[in-house]
Amino acid sequence: MTIPGQDEQEHERQERWEQQEEAAASATRDIADVPAVEVITTTAVHLMSAAAVKVGLAHDPDAEQDLDEARKLINALAGLITAGAPEISDMHARSLRDGLRSLQLAFREASVIPDPIGKGPGEKWTGPVT
Repeated sequence: MTIPGQDEQEHERQERWEQQEEAAASATRDIADVPAVEVITTTAVHLMSAAAVKVGLAHDPDAEQDLDEARKLINALAGLITAGAPEISDMHARSLRDGLRSLQLAFREASVIPDPIGKGPGEKWTGPVT
């Protein structure tokens, strides 16, 4: 015994499932076409943007500043740039390093109790930033 509308609901559910599968397959194909340099630099830019907000360089620094979160993002960014630099060419790495350094300096400025030189976020990978 079937409940009226049950077959229609099952058919709609199956269609949605097929659309989601197709979208997932399409996304997988798309990412396969993206060069590694682009993936690395895009990831770095996302980390950089998030860190800038958390350091307080966005529209509402009082509401958005979170130096603990900024430290984590800057550390991750420094690790990515340091590890990825040989793979992405000096041209790409140079601008990322400049952005990272700016964030490290902004973090130092925003800190009430500054880290010792060489102990700030990301300095494990970049060396001291002054």
